[in-house]
Amino acid sequence: MHNDIEHLNADCTCVTLDRDALCRAIEKVVADPDFCRDLAVTRPQLLSAQPLFLAAAHAERMQQTIRAIEAIACLPAYQSAVLAYAPEIALYRPGPIGVFMGYDFHLGAAGPKLIEINTNAGGALINAYVLQAQRACCSDMVRAASLPIDLDVLCADFAASFEAEWQRQGRVGPIQTVAIVDHAPREQFLYPEFVLFQRLFENHGIAAIIAAPAELSHRGGNLWHGEQRIDVVYNRLTDFYLEQPESRALRSAYLAGEVVVTPNPWVHALYANKRNLVQLSDGDLLRTWGVAEDQVRLLHEVIPHTVAVTPGRAAELWSRRDKLFFKPSSGYGGKAAYRGDKITRGVWADIVDAGYVAQELVPPSTRTIAIDGKLERLKVDVRNYTYDGKVQLIAARLYQGQTTNFRTPGGGFAPVFVGTSAAAATDGGISCGSFPRSQ
Repeated sequence: MHNDIEHLNADCTCVTLDRDALCRAIEKVVADPDFCRDLAVTRPQLLSAQPLFLAAAHAERMQQTIRAIEAIACLPAYQSAVLAYAPEIALYRPGPIGVFMGYDFHLGAAGPKLIEINTNAGGALINAYVLQAQRACCSDMVRAASLPIDLDVLCADFAASFEAEWQRQGRVGPIQTVAIVDHAPREQFLYPEFVLFQRLFENHGIAAIIAAPAELSHRGGNLWHGEQRIDVVYNRLTDFYLEQPESRALRSAYLAGEVVVTPNPWVHALYANKRNLVQLSDGDLLRTWGVAEDQVRLLHEVIPHTVAVTPGRAAELWSRRDKLFFKPSSGYGGKAAYRGDKITRGVWADIVDAGYVAQELVPPSTRTIAIDGKLERLKVDVRNYTYDGKVQLIAARLYQGQTTNFRTPGGGFAPVFVGTSAAAATDGGISCGSFPRSQ
């Protein structure tokens, strides 16, 4: 089966994305005939026209890894360790566990390798629409294309995760209003997804606004946007700990327990700080916490060994930098991240004192695509969108360069078709397609 999948990823280069169908679906929801056309003009590298094929065993392995990590994250010893280097706000635990967690993997020669964990992972809703707009082209994927996801079911699952967050903070009754919050939201690359989420909430009877944090105020025991009281904040900020001045009202209302924020600082500290991978890749440490041996072995095999960059380790890490990837502990989106073989002495001097981690380098797999009749091999990053340990959706990002980006012609988000035996891989989540064994 693995050889069949490699064949599909190398040779199935026809276009599967039906852009007309995608636009019809989006425009019906948004009620704007120009929305999708504007999306194509302003963000031409957002969506790839070709899918990634993924082995069922790889999907299952990723789900097992996610389940193991989330079990370990419940251990008092783990929480004590990772919260020890978190800011004070992260010690407040109001109840929510974070919508749209993103577990990002490379597909190494030995199977999936977890590269990082993200809160507020973007792209889930856009990818849901993309999966709904696929057509068959290669003979080996006919069955896959004939089994599109049920978009309504998936959107209902997304909406239900916000209801669950509301209830986890002890709220009763329905959510009345959600604010989708990010810095200068209309300037964000994924602003179109904010609009789709706004419509999703409205279709479930919830008023929804898109706002910058500076537009919010905290008064009278509530968070407000103008005269609209906010029940839930869908937090898309990269100000993970609400430290910026414009986040002052949101921070105040959050700490007072007067608004439900998801994901929140506690979730980020528990999962997404890159230093946590130091703990999770240390088998001896995990054993002292009572982690089961099968989970220790799994994480040893799936998480590239990660260490903190400190002045005391600088010489040793510099000497083997070609085999390492360096990331800021609180970074996101590949910002200020470096392959070791690309680092200059000047950059290295900054890294040593800037709170970085060094991770064993795992080269990504590739996907061959056709661009203007020419074949190109793009790198692949596989993202699992999850809630409460359950995979809701799997998508890929195709790119060139050191880190994932949306600047590569032919690249961007790509749908993922998982092998036919992967029905159990999502542990009750949505199966995003399947394809038969090649003959």
